[in-house]
Amino acid sequence: MLTSSTSASAPEPSCPITRLYIGGVFASRDAAEVQTTLGSCIAACLFDPVAGIGGMNHFLLPHSSSDAELPTRYGIHAMEVLINDMMKLGGDRRRFQAKVFGGARVLALFANGATVAEKNVQFVQRFLGTENIPVVAHRLGGTQPMRVHFFTRTGRALVKPLGTKQVHTIVEEETRFGLDIVKQLQQPHPDRVTLF
Repeated sequence: MLTSSTSASAPEPSCPITRLYIGGVFASRDAAEVQTTLGSCIAACLFDPVAGIGGMNHFLLPHSSSDAELPTRYGIHAMEVLINDMMKLGGDRRRFQAKVFGGARVLALFANGATVAEKNVQFVQRFLGTENIPVVAHRLGGTQPMRVHFFTRTGRALVKPLGTKQVHTIVEEETRFGLDIVKQLQQPHPDRVTLF
């Protein structure tokens, strides 16, 4: 069963559904439902309660150390793109509120000291704090992946913890994206300039 991260219990009216995967960013001024599945990744859901504008991103790692094919796989880019997209739709960043989810310890890849999940959680909390965007609801950390449904018009979020069957699929997807990143870092980039 899905649990709501808000006190509202009325069902949401039916609206178009968008499914986000790693690197996805979606914002809308119209009523929309955005869904994603998270393991160690983070989904930040932002909304402007006055304008009724909301959106979600889904990122794998906090920062990129190279030019990436899909920059929004990284939190620093995914957050900026989501904020800018919502402002283009008429949202006022001074009113933005956040609900953040994910960061479960299901992926050991790249773990140096802190795990990927812990680094993701630290990043999103620090970023939103620096940008003065209050976090009004969250479900971060733990070991259990989850599915998130976010309604852009109302800012309501529903969260469903997932069982062990889904863990393997999520780990495979995150590992595949992670290995792609490793390959990118190891390949020489012809456009890079080396200073000496």
